Amino acid sequence: MKKIIPILLIVFVLPAAVCAYAQDSREAAKIRYLIASVETLEGAKFIRNGSEYDARAAANHLRLKLKNAGKRVRTAEDFIKFCGSKSSMTGEPYLIRFTDGTAMKTEVFFRKKLAAFAKDGP
Repeated sequence: MKKIIPILLIVFVLPAAVCAYAQDSREAAKIRYLIASVETLEGAKFIRNGSEYDARAAANHLRLKLKNAGKRVRTAEDFIKFCGSKSSMTGEPYLIRFTDGTAMKTEVFFRKKLAAFAKDGP
């Protein structure tokens, strides 16, 4: 009986732990993809609290917010909600102004990118 318990733990607990880790790594990949989708926007401006930032500064800001969010962000949806949609200081939505002059809320931008990731991968 004593030998069966460790075997049962290996058979049932280890696969569950591996699945949980795989999901976390998949979500982390989605978050990296979302940040990269902003960072690689040539000529676009990231508008935060009324000020404009280039794509690299926007990506760095999002990484900092992600780091500060800690365990609150477990999924790409959490990232969009807690880091990528609005200022935590003022509550103002973040915007992206594209080179053609059109602007979009980052929440909408990220949700479109997340849907594309789910459909086609990065």
